[in-house]
Amino acid sequence: MPYFFFHRQPRMLNFRVEYRQRSVELVLEEGSTVGEIKQILETELGVPVSKMQLKGWKSGDVSDSTVLRSLHLPKNNSLYVLTPDIAPTASTSKNSALQESLNQNFLLVISHREAQRDYSLNFPGSRTIQEVKRNISDLTNIPVRHQQWEGWPASASDDSMTLAVSGISYPCHHLSVCRRSSPANAQEPTEECADVHMISDSEGDDFEDASEFGVDDSEMFGMGSSSCRKSPMMPENSENEADALLHFTAEFSSRYGETHPMFFIGSLEAASQEAFYGKARDRKLLAIYLHNDDSVLSNVFCSQMMCADSIVSYLSQNFITWAWDVTKEANKARLLTMCTRHFGSVVTQTIRTYKTDQFPLLLIVMGKRTSNEVLNVIQGNTTVDELMMRLMGAMEIFTAQQQEDIKDEDEREAREMVKREQDEAYRVSLEADRKKREAQEREEAEQVRLEQMRKEQEEEKEAIRLSLEQALPPEPVEESGEQISKLRIRTPSGEFLERRFLGSCKLQVLFDFVASKGYPFEEFKLLTTFPRRNITQLDPGSTLLEAKLFPQETLFLEAKE
Repeated sequence: MPYFFFHRQPRMLNFRVEYRQRSVELVLEEGSTVGEIKQILETELGVPVSKMQLKGWKSGDVSDSTVLRSLHLPKNNSLYVLTPDIAPTASTSKNSALQESLNQNFLLVISHREAQRDYSLNFPGSRTIQEVKRNISDLTNIPVRHQQWEGWPASASDDSMTLAVSGISYPCHHLSVCRRSSPANAQEPTEECADVHMISDSEGDDFEDASEFGVDDSEMFGMGSSSCRKSPMMPENSENEADALLHFTAEFSSRYGETHPMFFIGSLEAASQEAFYGKARDRKLLAIYLHNDDSVLSNVFCSQMMCADSIVSYLSQNFITWAWDVTKEANKARLLTMCTRHFGSVVTQTIRTYKTDQFPLLLIVMGKRTSNEVLNVIQGNTTVDELMMRLMGAMEIFTAQQQEDIKDEDEREAREMVKREQDEAYRVSLEADRKKREAQEREEAEQVRLEQMRKEQEEEKEAIRLSLEQALPPEPVEESGEQISKLRIRTPSGEFLERRFLGSCKLQVLFDFVASKGYPFEEFKLLTTFPRRNITQLDPGSTLLEAKLFPQETLFLEAKE
């Protein structure tokens, strides 16, 4: 049992973008930017980036430089484009409807009357009627020029018309075809029909002879030589893997019926992302089916193994199934390039070593933490029971690994939850400390401010006091011969201030004296003892004699209310 490893690829994101009647599917790496999405949409929709508003982001509007990884998006996303500066004209609506029809898939149920067999084929709306007829030529061995059809609408008058404009019913349309009864009377083939897709008259005669000898159509389809093979499982000229897989699925259904594994439509990288890179509980194994029509085992393997109900059910429940056709060298080279890019050169070289008669192959791949592992390579020469046993064996290995991954993921999420809670508690603690520190700093700053104001006020008061003290007239002596008034002033603290004044002194000089001792006129009032009078209410310009504060008086200071 070979084991191979390859490095994990970048995570891919799916986007479905709606614009008016159109829808665009995009797949980008999460390292891409929003601007890159708009550039792709500019090409697809014909809308300039400057006039485009991309809406639908879970986190609100984002800028063009925003990296998708930073938005933590799920795998599948839905967006829509607004173009308020572009009015939807009738022509635009018509073109949008036509473009939508071209992108739609039409199911054609075609009855081959001679073989009494029905084909259910999916075609995009961009496929022409001529291309449908060529495919039927490959399936029925009736050259295009010998085909007689019933069921085409009258509007389908030209084989160069696409299905989208031919007037056929959507999503399903029924047709029937048979060989013209008189090929000799049929119209000569046009130049358009004379190409490699058509079967010559001699080839048609060969198939008619084969029918006469009782050779079953299905036997020629699956087991005959390559010259008798039907339409290829996969064309060589597909522009991308999704188109190739759509063709593969349609052809597989037409050959082997509708009961078959649901093949993943998309690139090998996208299939790997879908299988390996979700939550551990949602992961699946990846089954890569490699088909080769040149192997005689292919028909038996597909019809008996890949279409068995038990295999189909088991693959659908536990696997992402991706398929590729390596019949043509160009497609094989393309597969090897994809495997080298996603799996590494060892897997590529291993696939290269298998011979044609060992195909088809079924590779079982399991995603791991740092690399991915190919658990098994199942060849075409197997039975249903053996195939089921090998699938179940791979599932046992995968389930054991998945349980470990789930346990690790749960433990990691639990640790992350604890860490988030601790971080949140630490953040709350830091925030509380910050607020407490800021409040303390504000309180200290306020105290400093108030202290500074107090000092400034005291300094201002002291300056005023000194100024008043220096401006006072000198205290007169008793022997001066002038009228002298002796005043005794009791302070609120119980101390007494004593001083002599000339009887002709103004009351303002008395007030300045009291203020120079720290009792300003604005804060204190000066009262006589008996009778009680408020001296500070008298005219400061009057004299002590006029205020009857002569020859002596006892006063007291009282704070103003």
